[in-house]
Amino acid sequence: MPEENGQRKTVDSPVADKPVPDLDIDSTTASTVLAEVLPGVAVVFGDVPAVLKLDLIDFGLVPAADRTQISTFLASIGNTATVAGNLGNAFASAQGLYRLSSTTQALLKAGGTLAVKDGANLGAVFANGKIVGQARLIPLAAVGTAQLAATIGPALAMIALQMQLSEVTGLTRTNIALTSQVLTTIRHGQWAELTSLVASIDRAVDQAREIGSVPTSLWNSVAGTEPALRKQRDLYRLNVSDHIRQIRHNTQGRRAYLETNAEAILFDAHALLSSLKAWTGYQALHAARARATGAEDADEARLVDVIARDTCTALDSALPEATSLVDALTRELRIIVELPGRGTLPLSGKRKDSTAVRQSSAGLLEAIQPLADALRPSAPPLDAPDAVCAPESLDLGPYLRILRWFLDDGETLRVLGFPDQPHASDPLSSILNGAMGKLAAARDKAPAKTLVAVTDRRIITARTNTFLEQGEIHQEIPIDRVRYVRAATSQDRGSRSAIDLITRDENIQWRFQVDIDNTQVDTLAAVLAESMTIPDVEREVLQRRSHAAIGAGCKGEIADTTSTEPTGSEETTGIAE
Repeated sequence: MPEENGQRKTVDSPVADKPVPDLDIDSTTASTVLAEVLPGVAVVFGDVPAVLKLDLIDFGLVPAADRTQISTFLASIGNTATVAGNLGNAFASAQGLYRLSSTTQALLKAGGTLAVKDGANLGAVFANGKIVGQARLIPLAAVGTAQLAATIGPALAMIALQMQLSEVTGLTRTNIALTSQVLTTIRHGQWAELTSLVASIDRAVDQAREIGSVPTSLWNSVAGTEPALRKQRDLYRLNVSDHIRQIRHNTQGRRAYLETNAEAILFDAHALLSSLKAWTGYQALHAARARATGAEDADEARLVDVIARDTCTALDSALPEATSLVDALTRELRIIVELPGRGTLPLSGKRKDSTAVRQSSAGLLEAIQPLADALRPSAPPLDAPDAVCAPESLDLGPYLRILRWFLDDGETLRVLGFPDQPHASDPLSSILNGAMGKLAAARDKAPAKTLVAVTDRRIITARTNTFLEQGEIHQEIPIDRVRYVRAATSQDRGSRSAIDLITRDENIQWRFQVDIDNTQVDTLAAVLAESMTIPDVEREVLQRRSHAAIGAGCKGEIADTTSTEPTGSEETTGIAE
């Protein structure tokens, strides 16, 4: 359930796709209860295994009265009352909050594939492959969303705010080194203004947590900062949105933009997260203050729900933007660092040689890595697929290390191919391509000229030299645009195999060197052929064109016959037609 280095430890089954072994858990050994009170968020009761205490989220600004109300409510309803009775005073000691792992949520949504005892799903707490404790998981469905909202809605709103504050605080904490190493050299005034606001809110939050409430004097010390906090949040969100727009809409200049504006992107992404942290802290203080007076004023109680809803909406839209921006920059930096050879590129407005570029990129990557991993864990190293159409002597390592950062989350590499460059029909282009090919081969001794990577989503092509030196791809073809595939292989070892690929927009031919196994070429063709299809809309367009052409031909024939001087019999035949 909690995360460690981007990976979640589980508090359920060791794996999600096979049954859990019989652990013989009874009411005396399972002394930890996790009650899901919000989607993906659980309150932890009872004894907490030491391995999980490090990742336990404290209640923070959630008032003590709300904690007691939640415990009392959960201990009094339906099946959870039975669990509480078997576990003695477990529900009397709420320990903190947990964000449930995706595995746990999947199990709960499926009704629990773990054993069920006393209305709760029984599972084991795993750490380093070993069982370190047992826990009972009470899914949200067992408690009842409507019943929770009606009975303890404001208390749950405070929990939601605390979870949001914990999440964004964790993101900014991972990037503290970036502030001192990179950001202090630019935008000093902006950064000073933002950090002073963040420090004020942090101090107020810490004081409120220490005393367990938000007294009037403490709230008054930060109440006037709302306009400045909103200004900072909106400023950096606009900056981040502008970066994303430049990256998405200027595909030709995307790389140059990322490289030229690397430090500014780092600054704006971190500043956005910092402003969101301060904004969320302010909202949590506001909600805690409203919650304290809600017992006497129903409108104040309802305000807590409004604050939690609006804060969640703001985070749900802003955090994905920051994630997208940091992900784009991180991928670019990782590609640059992996390049075995590179010319020059602009960085911070200067032209630097390849060594300096890689060193600068490595420094920026080191600074941004903790934040990038917190927002989205790195993809694992890319292994060579089962089918590779390449000479046995070709080293796939450099290609795989760079290609790794071009694949999206969940995308699978199925086949790699290294044919010669597609045949060019223009004689001058053929001469120039041939001359350039000889120069490239002489420089890097690489016999292959084109990289073809087929995934479960698209076909990626690149010139091998450009790919290795600059990390650039030539073309991306979605697999749903494949219309026809034809493979021409020969048993004659002196003959070259070829694949003709017809897509929605073009015809491509790849020719493979004679020392490449024909079986692998056939496999590449077979994988491509899996996607062969002609959508109905395209078929209908072709049919309409055909009918239009036939109609036009008929009209032409009629026009030709009426413009001549026919005999009597011919005229009758023409009319009859």
